[in-house]
Amino acid sequence: MPSTLPDRAIEADGLVKVFGTNRAVDGVDLRVDTGTVYGVLGPNGAGKTTTISMLATLLRPDGGNARIFGHDVVGEPHTVRQLIGVTGQYASVDEKVSGIENMIVFGRLLGLSHRAAKLKGRELLEAFGLAEAAKRPVGKYSGGMRRRLDLASSLIAHPPLIFLDEPTTGLDPRTRGQMWDVIRGLVAGGSTVLLTTQYLDEADQLADRIAVIDRGRVVAEGTADELKSSVGTAALQLRLADTAQTAVALTVIEQVLGVSATATPEAARITAPMGDPDRVTDLLLALRERGIPLAEVSVTKPTLDEVFLTITGHATDDAASAEHETEEVAA
Repeated sequence: MPSTLPDRAIEADGLVKVFGTNRAVDGVDLRVDTGTVYGVLGPNGAGKTTTISMLATLLRPDGGNARIFGHDVVGEPHTVRQLIGVTGQYASVDEKVSGIENMIVFGRLLGLSHRAAKLKGRELLEAFGLAEAAKRPVGKYSGGMRRRLDLASSLIAHPPLIFLDEPTTGLDPRTRGQMWDVIRGLVAGGSTVLLTTQYLDEADQLADRIAVIDRGRVVAEGTADELKSSVGTAALQLRLADTAQTAVALTVIEQVLGVSATATPEAARITAPMGDPDRVTDLLLALRERGIPLAEVSVTKPTLDEVFLTITGHATDDAASAEHETEEVAA
């Protein structure tokens, strides 16, 4: 890894990619700071994979421009390729040979000597919990093991920028959690990660900033909290010990918080917008003074699911409304 890197890992302006009549990417702008995880969120066909392919020099943009650590992806593709690692949606490893043999092949392709590739391969397999399976044919690996091996192989040259295209698709929750720990470790070690995902909780857990892409365009960008705040405030949830006091509780909430609250049909739970968190203490004291005991108090924030639904009008897994992305490789 270079000893010093620019503050900006990725700068993309107006990226466009057209396949026939389909504008798979339609003017994408991105700014990714060095040493962060940047999440790209969107449904199938939104343009996520095509955008990564252009940034990774696998596809030539039809419009716009992009730079990786200041190097133009079209004008300096060989330099860019030395700075990046790419893990696609499907494992690119050879199932017929062992894990360590796969690592050696990738290392040799990236210019390492056989000895250096073997040493680095063993080190990465150990780090990814695959040391005991190093000599086992990859065809006998579980899905989670293959994904970890695929990620390990993309890191053998220790690139400062790593593209992870839906790295946890199809994995069980436990293995997904392990992959999340691996990604956090990469950033702690100085790498920058651009992560595409359909899993809203994954972006929420990992990403410092998130771009929401829909139909080839960035429709929202910011931190998870900024995106959530853009669609609404937190809500206060109250469950009364005595549902007969619901009407009085609603009146007290309106008097103290200055907002209209709603109650569930069975009057078991009350929800109130919480614009000013400092007023919640005043409300709890007022309810106590009126003799209205509470069985439960909680605060809920808008979720990234709500963000995506509000911004795009459909869920991230609404593949039926998304056009299929055409995959091509630049000559």
